Amino acid sequence: MAEPSDAPPGLTGGFRRLWARGHKRAQPSAGTGLAPHDAARPLINAAQLQALFAHADTPPALVAAFADGLAGLGGELRGMGQRLQAACADGDWNAYGRAMRQLIDKYIRTIPDEPVPGSDVPSESEQLRGLLHHTLVMAVETLLREDARLYPQAQSVADQLKGWQPGQPLAALEGQLKDLCHAIGQASHETSDAQELLRSLFDLLLENVGELLEDGSWLQDQIAAARSLLSGPLDRERLEETRSGLREVIYKQGLLKQGLNESKAAMKDMMVTFVERLDGMASSTGEFHDRISFHAQAVRDSRSIAELGKRMEDILEDTAQLQRQALRARDDLCAVREEAEAAERRVASLEQELQSVSNLVRIDQLTEALNRRGFEELFRRESSRALRSGQPLCLALLDLDDFRLVNATHGHLGGDAALRHVVAVVRGALRGSDAIGRFGGEEFVLLLPDTSLREAEAIVARALQRLAQRPLLHEGERLAVTFSAGVAPWRAGETQDALVERADRAMYEAKAAGKNRVAAARD
Repeated sequence: MAEPSDAPPGLTGGFRRLWARGHKRAQPSAGTGLAPHDAARPLINAAQLQALFAHADTPPALVAAFADGLAGLGGELRGMGQRLQAACADGDWNAYGRAMRQLIDKYIRTIPDEPVPGSDVPSESEQLRGLLHHTLVMAVETLLREDARLYPQAQSVADQLKGWQPGQPLAALEGQLKDLCHAIGQASHETSDAQELLRSLFDLLLENVGELLEDGSWLQDQIAAARSLLSGPLDRERLEETRSGLREVIYKQGLLKQGLNESKAAMKDMMVTFVERLDGMASSTGEFHDRISFHAQAVRDSRSIAELGKRMEDILEDTAQLQRQALRARDDLCAVREEAEAAERRVASLEQELQSVSNLVRIDQLTEALNRRGFEELFRRESSRALRSGQPLCLALLDLDDFRLVNATHGHLGGDAALRHVVAVVRGALRGSDAIGRFGGEEFVLLLPDTSLREAEAIVARALQRLAQRPLLHEGERLAVTFSAGVAPWRAGETQDALVERADRAMYEAKAAGKNRVAAARD
């Protein structure tokens, strides 16, 4: 516990602690009953020290008061104060400054930052205790709130830490804190293992569902997107992007599925009508056959020309009626066929639209370039084709120069406009077989099939030239946007990540060489 002190309340900081230190050294040794040496006894009390500074309203008076006050303390501080007094008397401020530096180095910086009696400033140890308690309560306990085993343990350590006072043993508290840290680490590993197991089970479920679907099923693209997400790191941005894309696809698929069901129901109704018409024609034909047989027998039994003429009129009337029925049936069948063809076209149109909606999960919504998932699918197809055909395949990685400055100067709307502008200009410099994808942020990647390294460099250089010729016009201001690029040729069997890494190194070489240029991979 700190000893009492009569230090003036108006003094703070290092000089207040110097007063406490000088006063403490001047006290009798505990248990000896002996008075200190006269050289160590303070010559000035608290009231006198306060009076010295009360009238020090100019710099010379202030430094003189400090020297007199220090000379009035006990022990080594008195000698330091006398040196300051001599420097003041001679006006030798250089000597005064040297003495002050010695005072600071020897005393001020070595005094423990403990609360002076009567002061409300906490010591470093108390501040550290408060900070650790705050960390346990606000951070660790919050994270462990759902853990019935670790939450009470963290709460107990925090409560003990709050009640700890300097001088009390720390061994037990230290052991409990170490146990808590070990338990948190173990729980984190268990949680990670459980998440990995859940992810593998979900991936297996998606794989089995995909096997049950037809190759052209609408769900194939969404299952591929979900499996691609599970195979990589699960960061919030990718999860949110995938969820947003799938929500839109699911909503539009619901609308399109309703249209498909309506079209199929219409086709079913038309087929029922068609069968009913055929049945009616068969009945009419059978009845006509019976009537013709009757008329034939009547003709054979006719006795006069008049009776024979009457039978012929009946035959012609029945034949005309059958012809009218046949014409109506033909018209009905033609109408049914046209409706069936229209329904078939409607179904084909809906299926095509549904396929287009499914493709949305592979497109970056801001720039309309391929997103990472779409580019990965394209790379798998093109690398397999290049392996079969033996044709070259190149990849270029583009990174916009000083893009943070564009965002800082023109805001995120200006940055978004710059990204869209770059994609539009670069796409205009590419061939029909080439593709551009956004890898995240201001990074883009080009896939160039049937292209040698030299040709790939020329294509990227052409895109750079077009970008220089077409600055972005944003809010009435012309913005010059440039990029640095690295180009790398694909090697048979090389993974996409390895190829991108080689192109990335080349891109940084272009950055180091001055930006706004393209460099080829050397390895």
